Amino acid sequence: MRGRAGAFALAAAVTGAGIAALRRNAPGSRARWERENYAGRTVELYAGPASAVGVALSAARVHPAAGAAVLAAGACGAYDDVAGYFSGDTRRGFRAHLGALRDGEVTSGAVKLFGISAAALVAGALLKERPLDKLLAGCVIAGTAHFVNLVDVRPGRAAGAVLALGAPGLLRKGPGAELSAAAMGAAAAVLPDDLAERAMIGDTGAHALGAALGAAVVAGNRRPGLLAHAVAVVAAAVHGDRVTAWARSL
Repeated sequence: MRGRAGAFALAAAVTGAGIAALRRNAPGSRARWERENYAGRTVELYAGPASAVGVALSAARVHPAAGAAVLAAGACGAYDDVAGYFSGDTRRGFRAHLGALRDGEVTSGAVKLFGISAAALVAGALLKERPLDKLLAGCVIAGTAHFVNLVDVRPGRAAGAVLALGAPGLLRKGPGAELSAAAMGAAAAVLPDDLAERAMIGDTGAHALGAALGAAVVAGNRRPGLLAHAVAVVAAAVHGDRVTAWARSL
């Protein structure tokens, strides 16, 4: 199966299979794969790595650079999920982490920020031909990954945002539409458990889904579209607290 339907089906199937496999035989103790959500309920983290692998594999079929960027974003998110959690660091947003960096503290969030940015710039350089387009593409991929993580503050917000923002991309043809479908397939697979508060995707899933969505934007747009999306994600990052508050209030 090829095209948009194939990309959607592959991402959804791998994500679902990954969740089932991790539930059966997760590395380490079960406690490592559990967190308390905003309401104090215990939820599982299997959906995060499963969705990251699912969308990365599907994206890689479309373009290897897109798959690599998604996998890198998921890996950086996983590092923050583990290191940030066990260190007790509750800071969110790039302002907080850059502020800590200015004070000489390297947080897990700062490592994640620079890691995702570097991977996005490399992917952008491979997806586009002209220097300015390469830079804009990297900004869009990294910024979209950050945006999806910003709205991941309540059940279903991040996966729902990926489904809503990815849907217009399906109207296009070519790699952009297939990458949109890949992001949507993984998001659709995790949404039921996420909404039911049985699971959360964490930074691992949010950044991976966001990077895939950003790669879809890059593949489906020329410079004017890239510029518009870059401005939008930069504005969202600058006003991250407002974006998060808006997502929380929905």
